[in-house]
Amino acid sequence: YTFASTLSHLRRTNTPIGRDGKLAKPRQLHNTHWGLVCPAETPEGQACGLVKNLSLMCYVSVGSPSEPLIEFMINRGMEVVEEYEPLRYPHATKIFVNGVWVGIHQDPKHLVNQVLDTRRKSYLQYEVSLIRDIRDQEFKIFSDAGRVM
Repeated sequence: YTFASTLSHLRRTNTPIGRDGKLAKPRQLHNTHWGLVCPAETPEGQACGLVKNLSLMCYVSVGSPSEPLIEFMINRGMEVVEEYEPLRYPHATKIFVNGVWVGIHQDPKHLVNQVLDTRRKSYLQYEVSLIRDIRDQEFKIFSDAGRVM
């Protein structure tokens, strides 16, 4: 075996659907797969489009603990969700860590900048994803393992 074939085999993904089905949608690449799934490398025959390969520059996140990040945000003014009073802070920004609502913050722009600075200074791992949704008033942080990046 060659290095290229070994690398291709290790980065293979499989869609758990019957090979003899004639459905076209599971075999096609979605627009969100751009840069994550190789559009050219797929087998011929019945498995065409059901077996896909990760792109060369794509990797899977290892993950990091979320507790230090939550403590960091509590020390910077985040109010934990158990103590949140919606009538007192009706326009507060919700903060989610790995999909779990952990708290709210009154000044999300300042908090986002502080979290960005800690990631830039490598106190947070570089693979931690930060998303600020201004319209929905949410700040989402993902540090879990298994995310394709």
